[in-house]
Amino acid sequence: GATYRLELPKELRARGIHDVFHASLLRPHFPNDDRRFPGRQFHQLPHFGEQPREWAVDRIISHSGRGSDAEFEAQWSTGDVTWAPYRDVQHLQALTEYFEALGVSSAGQL
Repeated sequence: GATYRLELPKELRARGIHDVFHASLLRPHFPNDDRRFPGRQFHQLPHFGEQPREWAVDRIISHSGRGSDAEFEAQWSTGDVTWAPYRDVQHLQALTEYFEALGVSSAGQL
């Protein structure tokens, strides 16, 4: 069987990605279209690239659930909107501002 050794970025090698693949596993590369699939460029992936960028949460839009089991809808500085559990956003200024807008001081009051 034909195998190929690829030149992988050091970030992938550090994560244990092997650099030798069987030919049947390889496919042509087509660059991402950031207009159709935002946030998937190599430099936008966490912990990749020479100078990884940090994306910030601009604001919390809404929530679902109560207390520490709540999930929060977050709008990121990239414009993306995702849901995150309380444990992932509890330290954010955006959550404090969201609580203030609701007139509560903690997730326990949701």
